[in-house]
Formats: sequence, structure tokens, C-alpha cells
Amino acid sequence: MTALEGIRILDMTQYEAGPACTQALAWLGADVVKVERPETGDPGRGRDGGDSEYFLMWNSNKRSITLDLEKPEGRELLLKMLPHYDVFVENYGPGVTEKLDIGYDVMKEIHPGIIYAQVKGFGSKGPFANYKSFDMVAQAAAGAFAITGEADGQPMRPGPTTGDAGTGVQLALAITAAYIQRLKTGVGQLIELSMQEAMTYYLRTSVAASRGGQYVSPRTGTGISPVINLYPCAPGGSNDYVFIMAVTPTMWRALCNAMGRADLLSDPRFESAKLRVENAEILASEITEWTSRYNKHEAMKILSEADVPASAVYDSIDLFKDKHLQERGFIHEVEHETRGQVRLLGWPARLSESEVEITAASVLGKHTEEVIAADLGLSKSEIADLQAKGVFG
Repeated sequence: MTALEGIRILDMTQYEAGPACTQALAWLGADVVKVERPETGDPGRGRDGGDSEYFLMWNSNKRSITLDLEKPEGRELLLKMLPHYDVFVENYGPGVTEKLDIGYDVMKEIHPGIIYAQVKGFGSKGPFANYKSFDMVAQAAAGAFAITGEADGQPMRPGPTTGDAGTGVQLALAITAAYIQRLKTGVGQLIELSMQEAMTYYLRTSVAASRGGQYVSPRTGTGISPVINLYPCAPGGSNDYVFIMAVTPTMWRALCNAMGRADLLSDPRFESAKLRVENAEILASEITEWTSRYNKHEAMKILSEADVPASAVYDSIDLFKDKHLQERGFIHEVEHETRGQVRLLGWPARLSESEVEITAASVLGKHTEEVIAADLGLSKSEIADLQAKGVFG
């Protein structure tokens, strides 16, 4: 069996924060049924003409059904399905679940054991509760922009979408914990994650420098010292860099030896970490002279094999070409009904007793009749009647 085999998730999420959560649960073996708006589906589907690469990245291993929840019959059908599920997940904007009348109180009345999980930009309470949010709004509100960028420059937008995906993974953990608790108590519960609050989890190392909010945590640009920094490599393209992180005295010695520059070890300008920072420009030029002789992967190999923590700056092409990731089976090729062969990055958690094959995201509404017939025992004529009423679009 897979780790979460038997757990059923009713997924009413969209874009990224919610889909990241439900995909993580699907990749651990849960049966995830994604409920989408008829005709258009999850707004993330339409980014580049339908079933976008963005959508495929976040919605593999789920089944898709369509329901028009603005029709009384659609809402009624959703609530009839509810007792067949362990978890309900949503990440709508402020006021949407209230408008549709599918809040926790409504669902708890029908299914007391339901685990009702929701992502909100700023949470459901507090002065900002009605403010809308997306990933980068949450990152700005959590302090991520303030610590990103050059020390003497303006704040910058971070690259990773941790405001969304990072919140989603935290929600998946909370759902799993609530499910374990329900196994012991039989009681369901409401789970809420604020994207602003969730994002702060990834900033704690930087925030620690503020001493509890007494100081502003600084921006450090590409590094914090000449031996913890980014260096250019041949042939000089936009991503031709290697990041070096020689944190300890042993690593400093290893760096000098890897460069063939044992003379730097006896240079009085660099004999301590403090002096290396004071003479950063001189030392950085010596390191740059060496890294510029090699391409980023060659530099990474030389340094890493000398026990210096370092990495080439991978771009998105490098990720899919990386022999290490390929050998570990992290790059997956799956067949999509309309897009053909699609390449996806895998799931980083490796469980020795649970393995789930990654499958492509479903086309919109593919499993509607299958899921509803199985959950509610409806006949073909009853499903046809619902279809005629436009409940499925």
C-alpha cells in the first residue's frame, strides 16, 4: 500500500498554494478529486491556451470533476458527496466560501469528521483578513523582499514561489497531522493557514539577526563574505556562475588547495575570517581569476571533490539535463492526453515502503461521471439529468 492509501481529498483549490498541498498528498497516495468550474476549470489551466505547463506542474495524480456550485443542484451534489471524503481543501479569496455557503460550519453539520483545510492570504481574522493575496504579496508581507537584493540596493522580488508552494506543503503536513489525530479521537477539525504567517517560516534564519525585531535584518546580495559568495565562470553567460560556501577554517584551506593557491593560506591579509572580510575585494579577485578558467559545472566538480561546498548556478535547462537528478529518477516523462509527452520534476520525499507513480494532470472534468456515480450510486439516467441541467457544465 502507499502511505496515504484510503484517504480521500475533496480538492477545491486553484492556482498554486492549494494545488501544491493536494498534489503532495496525492504523491503520498491519497485519492484527490479536484472540483473545478465548468468550461474554464482552475484558472491556472488557461495560462497558455489551456492545460498549461504551469497547471500540469501542480496537478498531477489528481482526478478532475466539474460542478457548477452557483446552481443549487451543484452545491447540493457537492454536499452529498462530502461524507465520502476525509478532507476538504480550499484556497479561495476572502468571502467566496461564504457566498457559496460551503464553510466549515455547513460541512461539519453534514460530516462531523471532516478535516476542513483552507489557505488565506492573511488569515480569516485580523485587520488584514479581507485583503487579497498572491504569492509575492505574501512574501512582501512576510519580509522576504526586504532581505533579497544588494546591500545598497532596493528590495527585490525573490525567485521561488514559497509564498504559495511553501504554504501548500505546510498545509499538507497539518492535514496529515489532523488525520492522525482523528484516528485517535474520531473528531474532525478546521485547519487554516495564513500565507503571510506560513512564509515567515522560511525567513527565520535571517530574522534571527533582528534580535526579536529590534534591528532590520540586512540584505547581503550574492553572499556575506569572499568565501561565501557567487563567482563568474566561463564562458560568461547570464547563469555562468558558481556559488562557493567555505564556512569553516577547514573549508577555507580546502578552497585554497583546490585552486592551487596554497600561498593564500600564508598571506597575512587572509589569515582569519575577519581579515578575509576586510580584504574582501582583493581575495574575491583572486577567486574570480580561478573560477573564470572553468565552466560552472567543472568548477563545481573540482571544489566539491576537494570538500568545498559549492554548486553551479543551475537554470531550468540544467535541471532537466542534470545527470545526477536523472540517475536518481527525479525527472519524469509522462503522457498527457492533449500535450503528449510532458517532463515533470518529481517529489523529493523517498519512502521505502510507499511509492506512487507520477501521472499527468487530468483534462478538465474527465472523471466527473465516474466519481459521482461511485460516490452517490447514481444511475446513468440520473447523471444525464444532472448534465442536462448544466450542473457539470
